[in-house]
Amino acid sequence: MIRALIYDLDNTVYPVKSISDELFADLFKLIDDDDTISNTDKQLAKEEVTRRPFQKIADQFGFSDELVQQAKTLISGLTYHKPISAFDDYRYVKSLTIDKFLVTTGFIRMQTSKVKWLDIQKDFRQIYIVDPETTSKTKKDIFTEILEKYNYSKEEVLIVGDDPESEISEGKLIGLKTVLYDPGRKYKTTEADYQITNHQEIKQLLLM
Repeated sequence: MIRALIYDLDNTVYPVKSISDELFADLFKLIDDDDTISNTDKQLAKEEVTRRPFQKIADQFGFSDELVQQAKTLISGLTYHKPISAFDDYRYVKSLTIDKFLVTTGFIRMQTSKVKWLDIQKDFRQIYIVDPETTSKTKKDIFTEILEKYNYSKEEVLIVGDDPESEISEGKLIGLKTVLYDPGRKYKTTEADYQITNHQEIKQLLLM
């Protein structure tokens, strides 16, 4: 029996692209103005900003130390100050009468502001923000902490997220069941135990 759900935030609760042009305008300019990155990589990197932590993007595209430092200084102070709309099917998550946790990776101020303007604080028993700049912990470590703190067995928890390389892979590393949320049917194959296109499908998984 499933007793708890652990959700990712970005692109799982809401679409990052709905706020990215405004939120990341200055970051995108920094990337565009850098002469050490090809135009193709600039476009790819900006796309990745909407779905993955900046630190991983910087490593992948070989950003210069100067660009990384400028970007980190900028992003660490970013906050969002307007209401954010969750995915329409997120309403099914809100209606679930089961323990729910939110675990997200990113800069603390930015992620906190997103949670505030999504107005989802009350939807979760606890919210965890994993900031790579302030902790060496990963999502896997937080998942383990939740299991131990609330006395859940691994069979009683489902991880729900959009990124096969983040919450899905880290959940699998410690033997947790994982659910890939893929409304755009982007992934044809995945290591996740389940793949859904609508949050309403979680109700069926809880009965399995």
